Amino acid sequence: MAETILSQGVGYGIILGFGALFALGMWYLSILLARFQNEVQGSEMFMTAKRSVKTGLVASAVVSSWTIAATLLTSSTWCYEYGVSGAYFYGAGATVQIFVFAVAAMELKRRAPGAHTFLELARIRYGKAGHITFITYSTIYAIINCVNILVGGSAVFTALTGMNVVAGVWLLPVGVVIYTLTGGIKATILTDYSHTVVIYAMVLAGLFIVYTRSDILGSPDVVYDRLRAAAKIAPVPGNAGGEYLTMHSQDGVLLGVVFWCAVFGTTIDVQLFQKAITADPSATLPGYMIGGLSWFSIPFCLATTFGLAARAMQGLPEMHTITTKDITQGLAMPYAAQALMGTGGAVFVLLMIFMACTAGFSADIVSVAAVFTYDVYGAYINPTASGVKLLRMSHLAVVIWSVCMAIIATGITHTTIGVNYLVTCMGIFTSCAVWPFYSTTLWERQNKTAVIVAPIAGSLTAIACWLGSTHALYGTVSIATTSNIIPLIIGNGVSLISGALYSIICTFAFGADDFDWNRLKTEIHIADDSDVKGLTSEQAAQEKSHELLTPQQDLDLRRGKVKAMAIAAVLCLIFVILWPMPMYGTKYIFSRGFFKFWVALTFLWAFGAAFTITIMPLVQGRKTIKLFFTTMIFGKTPKATATLEGVGVEGREDFDYRGSGPGDEKLTRADEQAV
Repeated sequence: MAETILSQGVGYGIILGFGALFALGMWYLSILLARFQNEVQGSEMFMTAKRSVKTGLVASAVVSSWTIAATLLTSSTWCYEYGVSGAYFYGAGATVQIFVFAVAAMELKRRAPGAHTFLELARIRYGKAGHITFITYSTIYAIINCVNILVGGSAVFTALTGMNVVAGVWLLPVGVVIYTLTGGIKATILTDYSHTVVIYAMVLAGLFIVYTRSDILGSPDVVYDRLRAAAKIAPVPGNAGGEYLTMHSQDGVLLGVVFWCAVFGTTIDVQLFQKAITADPSATLPGYMIGGLSWFSIPFCLATTFGLAARAMQGLPEMHTITTKDITQGLAMPYAAQALMGTGGAVFVLLMIFMACTAGFSADIVSVAAVFTYDVYGAYINPTASGVKLLRMSHLAVVIWSVCMAIIATGITHTTIGVNYLVTCMGIFTSCAVWPFYSTTLWERQNKTAVIVAPIAGSLTAIACWLGSTHALYGTVSIATTSNIIPLIIGNGVSLISGALYSIICTFAFGADDFDWNRLKTEIHIADDSDVKGLTSEQAAQEKSHELLTPQQDLDLRRGKVKAMAIAAVLCLIFVILWPMPMYGTKYIFSRGFFKFWVALTFLWAFGAAFTITIMPLVQGRKTIKLFFTTMIFGKTPKATATLEGVGVEGREDFDYRGSGPGDEKLTRADEQAV
């Protein structure tokens, strides 16, 4: 094994140390909330956080859910290979889906306010066969995503510390499982916030080091000169003038198309719908839009920093010579950070990767547990299960799923498959289900035949086209040939389009449905947690109140859907056409002045996103946070439940806090709404 800058002990220490830190932190927080806020961890709290998360935490949860190891690794590697276009098309190729998904999320909140998982809707609309089809496809994506997280994260720890890659695969989930079992989806959302804040801090630190403080680079002028020189030594085929500083990149655009199609397949991930379910109805639209715009800054700014730095430093003694295997594993960013910051840079990368991996894995295991608990166990095994039984099943699902994912990831680490391959080919298997999934909340005409036939036929068609085109173009089918751009475009594109076509054809060929949306409100019920130890009858009744929306909430969600469609259309137009295409069409090569503007834009976007994601949850939750600490300090328990979600207070119409010292206050419904 090649010599590494850090010892194996550092790798094990970060994984186990920070894993234990978050696990103990969530365990202690759950004790404090139970003692001082009367908060009880029933099945509803574990899975839905009482459907009351506000805009700031919804946005941070969106950012965290979308930020996996591949976000950090693949985006920087694309920028290293193709220049500035690689960073942009990675970010834009995965941002527009968040805007589109917001429309479906709004309708999910409006049509099924009591839902625990998106798949509950499928069971009511399409029966057992359609329900199982949706469970299968959401599970396929969850497997790919979780394995991707473990494989990508362990590869970075191995590259920088030399620790055993299999050990990394098995140890990364340990802390995640513990804090998820302790706090459920609330723990996931709170750690999403803390992880995202740390990642933004590191993105900003990287920007300052590369463009202002580094002894090797240290200014946009130096980076510009070295990139222009690099284009003469190793020009990029298909780029205007072979340059790295141009948006005219044939492979960059084609990879953007691949990614655009593939990432649509990620929106069938039930954990995205799970975040929508936890959101307060008024927070859904702004939360997803702010989250999407903020997330774009992570791949765009990070790759523009470390991807370009890795290319600019190639050939310098401080920089590792990046190989084809390094590119496959997405290691341009780790090696660039190591060259720029030495030991500190390596630790910097490991912490960032750890945060991204654990946040993403936690979100997936909670959503998978929800599917098993409500869509498998509660639907087909024990429909009358109590809240305690459901909670136990969800805990069991978290553990079993994590073990299974570690087993699969262990097998993948012994192949040549890396994060780049998994990211670019996953849409071939999952994008065919996008139209049937979205139509479940948006199109009442889709029938049962369509949701069964369309995904399966779409998968078979896409796989056949992917492998067939690979063989036709390269004469052999292997990991290397199937990862080429043209077969990936064909496979991902056919999957996305064929799923929609098959659904529409089957719907009208076998008789369009006319689904009664009211069934979702009358047949989906809040779980009965009355047998959960410590849960009062008042709290149980309060949970039941979330089954139905108020008329005003329903009206706001109807209007929000229209706004979401308009905003999504405008933002998609900007990100896909108005921003990149003029520079692509004119084959513009960045001048020195324009490159400085481009760097300044990355700073502004990163600062804006970091400030929004960090400050908004604190501002929105200020009364709840104040109440929590006041109650804890003066030792009095509130009469009703107050939640520390950065989201507001849940209690009776008149929440009466009775303390015994300075700071005693009465928190009324008006205060609750202000939060």
